[in-house]
Amino acid sequence: MPKAPPVDRAGTSAPAPGKSSKLPYLVALLLAAVVTVLVFMLMGNIAQHKREAEQVVFKIADVDETTTDPEEWGKNFPRQYDGYKRTVDTERTRWGGSESYQHVDEDPDWRTLFAGYAFSFDYREDRGHAYMLNDQRETERVHKVKQPGACLHCHASDIPAYRKAGIENGAPGELTDPFNSADAREQLQKGFEVVCAIPYEEATKLVEHPVSCMDCHDPETMHLRVTRPGFLNGIRVLAESDEPVPHLQSIERWRKGDRKEPYEPNTMATRQEMRSFACGQCHVEYYFKGEGKLLTYPWHNGLKMEQLEKYYDDEGFKDWTHKTAGSPMLKAQHPEFEMWSQGIHARAGVSCADCHMPYKREGAIKVSDHHIRSPLLNTARACQVCHNVTEDEIKDRAETIQDRTRALMVRAQKATLDLIGVIVEAREAGATDEQLAPLQQFHRKAEWRLDYIAAENSMGFHADQEAARILGEAIDYARQGQVQAVQLLGTLESQTNQNQVSLN
Repeated sequence: MPKAPPVDRAGTSAPAPGKSSKLPYLVALLLAAVVTVLVFMLMGNIAQHKREAEQVVFKIADVDETTTDPEEWGKNFPRQYDGYKRTVDTERTRWGGSESYQHVDEDPDWRTLFAGYAFSFDYREDRGHAYMLNDQRETERVHKVKQPGACLHCHASDIPAYRKAGIENGAPGELTDPFNSADAREQLQKGFEVVCAIPYEEATKLVEHPVSCMDCHDPETMHLRVTRPGFLNGIRVLAESDEPVPHLQSIERWRKGDRKEPYEPNTMATRQEMRSFACGQCHVEYYFKGEGKLLTYPWHNGLKMEQLEKYYDDEGFKDWTHKTAGSPMLKAQHPEFEMWSQGIHARAGVSCADCHMPYKREGAIKVSDHHIRSPLLNTARACQVCHNVTEDEIKDRAETIQDRTRALMVRAQKATLDLIGVIVEAREAGATDEQLAPLQQFHRKAEWRLDYIAAENSMGFHADQEAARILGEAIDYARQGQVQAVQLLGTLESQTNQNQVSLN
C-alpha cells in the first residue's frame, strides 16, 4: 500500500522533496539569460550607432575644385544638402526674414535718402542663400545702371570662374590644382581682377549656381576654408594693421611672430575662427576700388565703423553724389562681420555658425544645420545651449534690443531727412559750394552711420551697444549740420535784405 504524503500542522500536504526547491534556481537562470541577451543587444546597438556616427560621408559622387553644383555634393552629404535646400524658406522674425519686399515702398523716405543712387528705385529685403544669384540678376539695380563684374563676388559659386579667367590671362597651373597651392592662388587673384573689371552682364554668364558647398569646404578633406579673394586680401591687411582684435587670436599670435609669411586664415586660423570666417567672406562692408572696380574690404585701419570711414576719407572715395543735397555719399553694404566683431558673442568666442548653423543630431550623427537662418527661429538649439532660460525669455531679450535699435533708427532717419531738407533750402537760397561743403560732410557722416545699422542684418543684436553708439552719432551729426545750415540760411537772408536795401 503506497505511503501517504506528509501533512504539516495546518493539515495541508507538504511538497514532494527535490521538486520545488529547484524552481528559484531555474527562474534566476532564466532571468540571467534574458538580461545577458538584452545586454548583448544593447552593446550591439551602441556599436552600430558608433559606426553610423563615424560614417558621415557617403562616397557616391566625385567632387573636386570645379564642382559648383550643390546637388552633386548632396549625393555625398545628404543631411547637409537637405538643410541647404531649406534656405528657400520665408519665415519671418519681427525685424527680418526672407521675403523679397521693397524697402523703398514700405518706407518711401529711403528714396529721399538714396536720391541719385540705384537703391532709390530698388532696395529689396535680403533672401536666403538659395536665392542670392537669381535676386541679383533680377534687381533693377543691374538693369537700369551699368554695374561691374565685381558684384558677382558674393552672389555665386564663382571660384572656378575666377581661376579659369586667371589661367586664360596667363596664370600658371591647372583648374584642379589644390586651392592652397601657389598656382591656384595666382589663378584666383588674377582672375578676380579680370572679372571685377568686366560688365556684370558678362560676368554673370560665367557662373551657374549661388554660393554652394565648395565655397566653404575643401573637396578632399571637407575642412572649412575661405575662398573669396576679397576676404583673403582684407584679412591680410587687417592682420598687418595695429588695431587689436582680441576675438581673433590667430591674428594676435601671428603678429607676435616673425611675420615672414603673410597671415593665411586657411592654415593659421582655428576651426572656431573659421566658423565665422566662412560667413565673413561675404557678410561684410566693401567697395569697388579704382578704375578696375576691384572689390576691396576697407579693413586697413580696423573693423570699427569709423575706421572704415577713415579709410574711405583718406582714399577720397564716394559711392555717389546725393541728387538734391549734392553731398559725397557712402553706401553701407552688409557689415555683419564687422558688427559681430564689436559684440559680446565674438568676445566670448561664439562663432557665426554656433547661432546661425547650430549643431543637430540625426540618429547617431551630429551635423551643423545648413538651414542657415535667424537664431530666433531656432532658439532651443541656437541659444539654449548657452543660455539657461526659457525660449520665450530669450526671444523677448533679443526683440527688446531690436525694438530699441529700431526706435533709434527712426530718430536718426528723421534727423538725416531734416538735414537734407535744410541743405536743399540753403542751395536754393544761393549758398556757395564752399558754404555748403561743411553741411554736406555732416550729411555724409550722418547717413553713413544710419545706413550702416540699417544695412546690417541683425537690427542691432550683433552688438547692441555699438549700434546705439553709431545711431547716436548719426543723430548728433545730422542735428549739428542742421543747426549750421539754419545759421547759414540766416546769414544768406541777411545778405539778401542788405542787398535789397542797397538797391532801394
